[in-house]
Amino acid sequence: MNKKLIIVILIVLPFILMLGAIPFVNRIEPIILGLPFLHFWLFLSMIITPLCTYIIYRIQKSEGSID
Repeated sequence: MNKKLIIVILIVLPFILMLGAIPFVNRIEPIILGLPFLHFWLFLSMIITPLCTYIIYRIQKSEGSID
């Protein structure tokens, strides 16, 4: 897969997780780790967002785009 396509997917993924999926996950059941499903989803997306940013950084560093 092209590295630029991977970067674009990793940029768009946090927006989809936080905003695009909200209507589909806006429910109380199931309870995961003591949290309603929506709160767990948002917490999970807050963990995934920096991971995406780090992966983008590593890809750009390997290409030499970042000094």
